[in-house]
Amino acid sequence: MADPDSPTSIQPLEEAERTPIPHPAEGADAVVEQAGLLADMVADFLTRLQQPWTLYQMGIILGLIFAAYCLKVVFRPRIRTSLAQGGHSKTTLRFASILVARLDLIFFSALAWSTYAIMQSITWPSRSYFIYIVASIALAWLAIAILSRLISNNTVRVMIRTFGWAYAALRITGLWENTSALLESLAIETEGFRLSVLMVLTALFALAILFVMANFLTKSTHARLNAASDISPSIKVLMQKIAQIGFYGVALLIGLKTVGFDLSNFALLTGAIGLGLGFGLQKIVSNLVSGVIILLDKSIKPGDVISLGNTFGWITSLGARYASITTRDGREYLVPNEDFITNQVVNWTHSSDFVRLDILFGVSYDSDPHFVKRIASEAPKSVGRVVSTPAPVCHIINFGDSSIDFKLRFWIKDPTSGLTNIRGNVYLALWDALKENDIQIPYPRRDVHIHTELPED
Repeated sequence: MADPDSPTSIQPLEEAERTPIPHPAEGADAVVEQAGLLADMVADFLTRLQQPWTLYQMGIILGLIFAAYCLKVVFRPRIRTSLAQGGHSKTTLRFASILVARLDLIFFSALAWSTYAIMQSITWPSRSYFIYIVASIALAWLAIAILSRLISNNTVRVMIRTFGWAYAALRITGLWENTSALLESLAIETEGFRLSVLMVLTALFALAILFVMANFLTKSTHARLNAASDISPSIKVLMQKIAQIGFYGVALLIGLKTVGFDLSNFALLTGAIGLGLGFGLQKIVSNLVSGVIILLDKSIKPGDVISLGNTFGWITSLGARYASITTRDGREYLVPNEDFITNQVVNWTHSSDFVRLDILFGVSYDSDPHFVKRIASEAPKSVGRVVSTPAPVCHIINFGDSSIDFKLRFWIKDPTSGLTNIRGNVYLALWDALKENDIQIPYPRRDVHIHTELPED
């Protein structure tokens, strides 16, 4: 028995989706033809809005929205109180917060689908058509919103949400086939090459999905490598960079291949890159190759204390193009990798953490140099960071104009904690030792003789 509220010109949704799309024409005629088909579909959809039961369905939908809002007001505080009591993992709390933020949409989807199922069993299908549309869109919206929150990159998240919602809405309303045919007809064609709007949008969406997967695999690989204690830091960084380049490279190739891009066209791109290397990319390539060499020969690694020119600090990270060096004053220097290959680098912790420091001082000639050597060698031992083995030593290095000059040497094993501060502490300990034993630290003296000649009578 036919539906009395559905005109013969309106097909059921299931039949509309199975309606074959005519083979597209060529050029501008294809655009006009597909635009006409899409306009007919939109007109068919608008015709449904004029049916008598449409107003009742809209009222039911508004009632379901109000009911979902009331349920959210009642249950959201209780759920948040339950989560605040503790005992939940970070993953559970994060997922729960995503659901709580969309509690009204969850309730509305459940109510809409329940209402649709009831109306399907007691009345004609056309009288629940728009409830089905709204329920399907709400469920798709909820699924896309929840899944997209797992993406950390905001740009990719917005792109996937937009494309996902547009595709779901067109697919649910039965407009996708005609819309895709229209987008496919909007194309630029040259000899042996065709680029349509649909191909561009599909490529962007596929690349976004693949890059999200590549980012997830890269982070998982980094976490596993960082947890491995039997791999040196430099090898960890090298393996992480190789994994990152590999995952993103494979994602790019798969994405291009998915939309039908001919990978043989990369031969032209390779030639252009080769030409660019000869005209201005030498430094970039040099830094990339230098970064690989640094990681392989383990000359420097994250955590090492180095001196490069006037820069002294510790390496916080090694990148593909530069190394990050943080100094004691909090400044972060980004040094190109090439500088570590071509310049002299002092690595204070390359093979050992032990570092020897020297300080110079002088005493007056009234002091016993043997006694001065003994007390000066004992003074650094009172400073916490100075190691006892090797023991501090003191040597005479010069008989100066006004003092006997000494050099005091001592060792530390934590250069990452700074060098200037430990020298200052040892100087203070030496000052206290000399003061305690009445040993004078002289300062330059000059005797000035003034000769005055008396005038002759």
